[in-house]
Amino acid sequence: MAHRKIFKHNFVAEVDDIGMDYENGKRYYFLPNGQRFRSVTTVISEKADKSFLIEWRKRVGEEEAQKTTTRASKRGTAMHTLAENYILNKDYKDGVIPSNLDMFNTIKPYLDEHVDNVLGIELALYSNFLRAAGRTDLVAEYKGIPSIIDYKTSAKKKKEEWIQDYFIQSSCYAIMFEWIYKIKIPQIVIMIAVDNEPAQIFVKNKVDFVDKVYETFTT
Repeated sequence: MAHRKIFKHNFVAEVDDIGMDYENGKRYYFLPNGQRFRSVTTVISEKADKSFLIEWRKRVGEEEAQKTTTRASKRGTAMHTLAENYILNKDYKDGVIPSNLDMFNTIKPYLDEHVDNVLGIELALYSNFLRAAGRTDLVAEYKGIPSIIDYKTSAKKKKEEWIQDYFIQSSCYAIMFEWIYKIKIPQIVIMIAVDNEPAQIFVKNKVDFVDKVYETFTT
């Protein structure tokens, strides 16, 4: 068997889990105390400029757009499952479609070299002040710095100006994690697996996006 990294786990004592449901196509989370918050991604999506997406759907047609969206969703789910099992030190290859494994293998070297001291995986987070909730892919040290790490997939390479919402999302999770667990998370890391291309890795300081998080979630 080829050598593989074994990750060190220092999981936080997770707060009470949060449930999830959908209403009018929007995701909501409900807390044990009865509060019900929109998901982080729902709030960000509501504030986003969707003109490009609308024009794309018109250009390719609704049927083709739906096929592409479904394919991207399945690819994203596969990517998250592979990464989760790998970080949990489980067998992650069994029954995996080769194309999905190839996609995961583009980010695997960054996980191997830079990630350790895992604090949480698919961790439930929320904020009473921001009135939102969600689950973050990974909370761990990246190059020795506590970070929110988020996995994405894409058919093509992304320009940084196109993915500001990714930075806002992860910074929001960092704020929530700090509020709940009283552990500072100064860094966010976005790992994008791109079809037939090397992965894109974006490492940012959370503080640079805090104002944008508050603007998005409190106005």
